[in-house]
Amino acid sequence: MRALPLAALGTAGAAAATAAAAHVWARHVEIHRYTVREQELRILPPGARTIRVLHISDIHLVPDQSRKLDFLRHLATYRPHLVIDTGDNIASAAAVPVLAEAIEPLLRRPGAFVMGSNDMFAPVRKNPLRYFLPDARPAGLTERTDGDLPTQELARRLGEFGWKDLTNTRATIELGGLEVRLAGVDDPHLERDRFPDPAPVEPSAPEHGNVLRLGVAHAPYRRVLDAFVADGAELVLAGHTHGGQLRLPGYGALVTNCDIPREQARGLSTWKGVPLTVSAGMGASPYSNYRLFTPPEATLLTLRARRPD
Repeated sequence: MRALPLAALGTAGAAAATAAAAHVWARHVEIHRYTVREQELRILPPGARTIRVLHISDIHLVPDQSRKLDFLRHLATYRPHLVIDTGDNIASAAAVPVLAEAIEPLLRRPGAFVMGSNDMFAPVRKNPLRYFLPDARPAGLTERTDGDLPTQELARRLGEFGWKDLTNTRATIELGGLEVRLAGVDDPHLERDRFPDPAPVEPSAPEHGNVLRLGVAHAPYRRVLDAFVADGAELVLAGHTHGGQLRLPGYGALVTNCDIPREQARGLSTWKGVPLTVSAGMGASPYSNYRLFTPPEATLLTLRARRPD
């Protein structure tokens, strides 16, 4: 057998060492580096008071994740005026009461939620390389209706103090003179999204006023973002992508697990002129519990009044 040159062995050894170090960092360090991404938008009607919107997503909770639970409890200290939860809250049935206890202070604030596939189906071990396929979903997933997680119990606990369930429906939340009109869909990743019918127009309702229109979905598929834009949303919130979960400097997200462009897999951008915020989320599947260059996060959006023309 022909021996490799020493220089090649050195290069291979350095690459292997780098890969090993990245694995240790992603699996044991970065996955616990919880952070709050703070962003600001001027989208409220002139004269409206500033509001703080806390966006949480992709918690993927199992009961023994003490550092994640501490972070969830800490989020209440930001005193948001509104909380939006874009799904994939749990990774086991036993996590439902533990999650509800950790976020109870947030549940007592105005809020709304949609579900993700991992609120319905327990995680399973799979080859991570399948995420590089054009469609990473397991065969038959979108046809299944027999979820094996307690989705209804989760919805009951999330709505216990008044959070709105936006599963293919609309809701309205009053925030000190600001009327927040929300439209939401069931998980587009499972193709369960059915865009809600237009809200009825009341003859006495003013055409304009202190109104904010939000679109809420778990997975930011293009068809859903287009529907929110056509519906008049002024801000769209989603999760699902984990920010790519693995990112490379200068390249960004390796995958998105949906059809959104890679460069919009995390953070604030726009979709056809409408602000879009995609949360990188707080967790990952227990079978792929690692992150690289995309630490777990919640997002605090400070919404201010538009400047008068």
